[in-house]
Amino acid sequence: MGVTGPPGPVMDRDEVDRALARLGAEYEAIETSLLALQDHSGRRLLEGAALTGVTKDRWTSAEASITLLWAYFDAYTDALRSAREIRSRRRWSSQGDLAELTELLRGESVTVAGGATATANAPTLHGNSGKLSEQFSLVTLVDRMNELYATSLDMVVASDAVWSALPARIDLLAAELQRTRKLAHSVGVRPGEHPAGDDLERITRTLTHLREQVVSDPLAYWLPTQGSSAPGGGRPDTTVYDREARALEDVRREIDAVLTVRQDAEQRLLKLRDVLSRADRTLAEARIARGEVLAKIAATEVPVVSGPPTALQEQLATAAEYRRQAQWHRLSPLLESLEQKAEDELLRARESLTAVTQPLAVRAELRGRLDAYKAKVARHGLAEDPFLIERYDAARRMLWSAPCDLRVAEQAVLRYQQAAADLFRTPRVPEQSGPEDRRGEAQS
Repeated sequence: MGVTGPPGPVMDRDEVDRALARLGAEYEAIETSLLALQDHSGRRLLEGAALTGVTKDRWTSAEASITLLWAYFDAYTDALRSAREIRSRRRWSSQGDLAELTELLRGESVTVAGGATATANAPTLHGNSGKLSEQFSLVTLVDRMNELYATSLDMVVASDAVWSALPARIDLLAAELQRTRKLAHSVGVRPGEHPAGDDLERITRTLTHLREQVVSDPLAYWLPTQGSSAPGGGRPDTTVYDREARALEDVRREIDAVLTVRQDAEQRLLKLRDVLSRADRTLAEARIARGEVLAKIAATEVPVVSGPPTALQEQLATAAEYRRQAQWHRLSPLLESLEQKAEDELLRARESLTAVTQPLAVRAELRGRLDAYKAKVARHGLAEDPFLIERYDAARRMLWSAPCDLRVAEQAVLRYQQAAADLFRTPRVPEQSGPEDRRGEAQS
């Protein structure tokens, strides 16, 4: 909506004709804008809605503003018609006609009733709605219409944007919620029995309340753009909707997990039994190995091997019962917990076996080291050395006797290694020639 030119001295005929042309174009723009506002879908929805809160208050004001807009437009139309009639009296307007036109086009010549019912709730330029009438120039009147039009259109566009965005999305989410609820009930996920069932109830209540609020008070869910003066500058506030959509997605994942449990529960239970059985066998092997270590190794602390945990077997029996009763929502978290505990139990059993058999591993390592040095001694031609033979036999007796004292045996192996290393570093004296050589030299 435009603005006419500034007031000035008495206008000549050309100025009058140009002003009337501008006013005519202004009239067309104002009428088009008002008709578009009148036909706006958001305005029609606001007229028929049971509004509450901030939307109700702003619509009361906007509705009065729209009514006042039409009153201003009618006054503007009458002023334009009067100006055109004066100009059309004669081809060459007289000085009196020009003075009258100047006053009409530039002076405060437009009177609008101020005490009418239509203006009871509408804002005014100077807060003088209690006056019986108001005087405007055409420029001021256009400014006033622009102001009322912008505030009314902003309210209508914002409400329509929220109604266009949120209710449809809420309905789609609610439909998805109903499908998820049916699926949840089919696998035993119900309120009071499973956290996901409680979440579904809460999401349902929140969405129902949200839709009621959005329909009755859309402006409560509108975020205006800071610094924007354009009507409808902003976006719908989808914070609550987005939060509940994420919550529903979390519930769907939980339901999918329960469905997965229903499909592969038997296989997972079999795997659990196998893991626990391997853990039991490993612990049994560790107990046997501990007896062997105590009999064969002396002066060594051997850790005690605990028995299989009965709690896991009881939980496994509970899981099997849940499967028989199709209580998938209970079976799902129990299986996840049992799978982790079973793996931990198998790892504990393996660590126990390793700790128990550690002395035997040390003895085997010492035996291997002793034999390796014996082979090295043979490669150096020292296999018949009496001192090395004595040291080797001493170490071997300790390692192959029961019970074996590992600390003493290790010292014996180290003494054999040291003795061999000393001989490796000692240069050997070359053997003198035998009689055969000397006879050969004499003959030659």
